[in-house]
Amino acid sequence: MWIRHCNQMNIEDELYQLRPMNCPYHILVYKRKLHSYREFPIRVAELGTIYRYELSGTLHGLFRVRGFTQDDAHIFCLEDQIKGEIRGVLDLTEEILLQFGFNKYEVSLSTRPEKLLALMIYGRRTIALREALEDKGWDYQIDEGGGAFYGPKIDLKIEDALGRKWQCSTVQVDFNLPQRFDILC
Repeated sequence: MWIRHCNQMNIEDELYQLRPMNCPYHILVYKRKLHSYREFPIRVAELGTIYRYELSGTLHGLFRVRGFTQDDAHIFCLEDQIKGEIRGVLDLTEEILLQFGFNKYEVSLSTRPEKLLALMIYGRRTIALREALEDKGWDYQIDEGGGAFYGPKIDLKIEDALGRKWQCSTVQVDFNLPQRFDILC
């Protein structure tokens, strides 16, 4: 296994083992064999326990906790499939939020950070996200420069019974990991 040298840290006299995010593991699942373009899209998902060391005083109900189960998914697809796949993820996100009674949410589309070199690929991915949002018919705000170094994203903030907004779902297009793990078509 290539994750041999995981970091350890001591917090409040307890030794913690840090584990990387799920992304590298999903890429390893994808890379286990060669793929034909006919197989795309390929969808990989899991539910995994995540632990974070939240500072004392910052814990808050079910929204700021030290341990929780997180859904994480990666879709490997062709460029012309991005918009449709994002739309499918938005539909699924809406379906799940509605099941829990969340029908008020704020949607934002985060664009290329200013410090990031102008990348044509970033712009094309942002257009695909914008078009998926427009197909969905959702109102959204532009978070100018709020995207990540790996790509643009859509964030959903749900509204609780007291009218407070909480970051809940993120849908992003990552073009960094495919380059780093050499899985570009």
